[in-house]
Amino acid sequence: MAEFNQLELDSPQQKDLDKCVHCGLCLNACPTYRELRLEMDSPRGRIYQMVQVKNGAPITESYQQHIDLCLACRGCETACPSGVQYGRLVEAARADIENRVTRPFLTRLVRSVVFKHLLPSRTKLRFAGIGMRIYQASGLQTVTRASGILKLMGGLGKAESLAPPVESPFFFPSIGKVFPAQGEKKYRVAFLAGCIANISFARLNEATVRVLQANGCEVVIPGAQTCCGALAAHAGMREQARKQARINIDALRTESFDAIISNAAGCGSTLKEYDELLEHDSQYAEAAKLFSRKMKDVTEFLASIELNPKMGEVRATVTYQDSCHLAHGQKIRTAPRKLLKMVPGLTFKEMALADQCCGSAGIYNVVHTDLSMQLLEKKMENVNRTRAERIVTANPGCMLQLRVGAERWGSGQDVSHVVEILDEAYRNA
Repeated sequence: MAEFNQLELDSPQQKDLDKCVHCGLCLNACPTYRELRLEMDSPRGRIYQMVQVKNGAPITESYQQHIDLCLACRGCETACPSGVQYGRLVEAARADIENRVTRPFLTRLVRSVVFKHLLPSRTKLRFAGIGMRIYQASGLQTVTRASGILKLMGGLGKAESLAPPVESPFFFPSIGKVFPAQGEKKYRVAFLAGCIANISFARLNEATVRVLQANGCEVVIPGAQTCCGALAAHAGMREQARKQARINIDALRTESFDAIISNAAGCGSTLKEYDELLEHDSQYAEAAKLFSRKMKDVTEFLASIELNPKMGEVRATVTYQDSCHLAHGQKIRTAPRKLLKMVPGLTFKEMALADQCCGSAGIYNVVHTDLSMQLLEKKMENVNRTRAERIVTANPGCMLQLRVGAERWGSGQDVSHVVEILDEAYRNA
């Protein structure tokens, strides 16, 4: 397809914009509108601005700021009676900005390093993880934080304070391996391990494999897989996301699987939309459709099979925080709660407004830290009211955010993934 046509397709499409009837039911579902009370920072207001740009208005700095301030939580999609695919629209608006606006040199450099070179490369991620591990384990991080120098470093200092702990050993050595089912083999599944998760959530990835094995799954971890491309797509770098999508499709297309599994709701949402990302790619469109149909969140898959009931007790009171991209993007709400309620000894307390964004939103808590923390503080108020000692969610990004919340505004609650609770129950059996 010609470059001009591809650039046009990577901007908000008229048919998607026309679905919005401007009723305003999305406004109170929007975290930025609830905090700022500005129409231009609501889904309706942003769509209005997209329409103006579509009709020839210039891409101004103000327009970029309003589009960038969106968390892309997609809560508005759940509230919308007209079926507006707002997530698709905001990603297209960001891609349009990326294709038509020349960013400052330093910004271009950082985006290129992170999205094009670091996240897709296991080798570079491994080196970055080793460096971060030395920084954290040597005591240098403790000294740096105690010195107060981070307060003088602006955004970089805020980013450091939110940096995830590195878990050693990394998960990378497991990529390319096959893990047999425990007992009778009932399913053959592929597990996509992610990118940063291999460094900061290695134990979660291991728990995911064990729980799948305990439920009769032969777990294949394809060696040629790469980062799913979600963060690149959310940043407007759709061509980079397409490159990564093609790599993942090629990594799995020669084998047969009952399901392709992700334990990260944000990644899973993009993985399920590979068919949209590659719909105009004649070589990959059909393969992308098949890939998307096979793609399952781990909670979705486990809740759909006859779960192994041989669990020990997990004596804890827990509450569940809906990941935005699981609840609003993938429309999965019941599955995680169903799994938690099957764990012996577990007391489940539903929190108010569980599906409102915690403020993580990929790298949003790094680039818009103040607003992110406002949302997190309110989330923790609802968590604290349940008196639960453990917060459970289904997305690593939410886990990192909620750990910060538990430390700053909570009572030091433990934060776990649904799969980690199940793994604990199987180990306690």
